[in-house]
Amino acid sequence: MIERRPFDSLGGANHGWLNAKHHFSFAGYHDPQRVHWGALRVWNDDTIEPGTGFAPHPHSDMEIITYVREGAITHQDDLGNKGRTVAGDVQVMSAGTGIRHSEYNLEPGITRIFQIWIFPNRRGEPPSWGSKPFPKGERSGQFVALASGIEADEDALPIRTDARVLGATLKAGETAEYRFSGEGRHGYLVPAIGKVEVNGVALDTRDGAAIEGEDVICVTAIEDTELVLVDAAAG
Repeated sequence: MIERRPFDSLGGANHGWLNAKHHFSFAGYHDPQRVHWGALRVWNDDTIEPGTGFAPHPHSDMEIITYVREGAITHQDDLGNKGRTVAGDVQVMSAGTGIRHSEYNLEPGITRIFQIWIFPNRRGEPPSWGSKPFPKGERSGQFVALASGIEADEDALPIRTDARVLGATLKAGETAEYRFSGEGRHGYLVPAIGKVEVNGVALDTRDGAAIEGEDVICVTAIEDTELVLVDAAAG
């Protein structure tokens, strides 16, 4: 089963400094049919104006992955971590027992991110943060694990959950396959750029595809595309 969730069907709010679209219930947006997808709790499509951002605020017991699509995001937290993550790269914050952080766009232009939250399967551990570059050339024609709690994914940023966050880039006409990491998995795929077909289901730019009961997906690029996919436990 693959359910297309068109971009214009998503919830969201425009705060001026932040234009946020929500694939799942978040803040003032609530849809009982879109609360979470397995262990995947949040997928926000955020556009952040220059010189603005998320002021210091707390989190706990959540794996928070930020995929930067355009511009850069600058992170700072009460553990003393500070870092700038640029387009195409990823940062991970394991909120654990509690962390307070800020995320600002200090760039001259807008920043666009996917903000992805996944429920952890380990609690009571200290918080942590990390960032890593992932050259898009290494994802050409294939899915590459960017953040993962699966032991085999040694090159991915670690997260404390039975899930993977993957990226791929495809040229128009190219196809990539992905086999889910076990039975009963919940997949969620979004083309950050471009149009694709997923097992024959057409997706436009920034649409979501909620995937269940599929062992393998075959993604064909209709246009040059940049993809992000979550492979998560049933939750």
